[in-house]
Amino acid sequence: MLVLTRKIGETIRLGDDVRVQVLAIRGGQVRLGLTAPADVRIFREEIFRAIEEQNQKARLAGEDRLADAAELWLEVGNAKHD
Repeated sequence: MLVLTRKIGETIRLGDDVRVQVLAIRGGQVRLGLTAPADVRIFREEIFRAIEEQNQKARLAGEDRLADAAELWLEVGNAKHD
């Protein structure tokens, strides 16, 4: 991990298109301003993790529904042969 020290008003560049500026420091919090192209998604870590968790739940639910549909399809197919 790269660790940088910046003062209020100073900026860090990430690649050519992303800038992170220190706007304020109060107590134990740092306020950052981010400038990036519209196609660059920016999330707080806790929001990103919540999105990943919801996506995982949706994938698993989709897999369960697919398995249920396949089982039903096989049951219907076997019933036709009886």
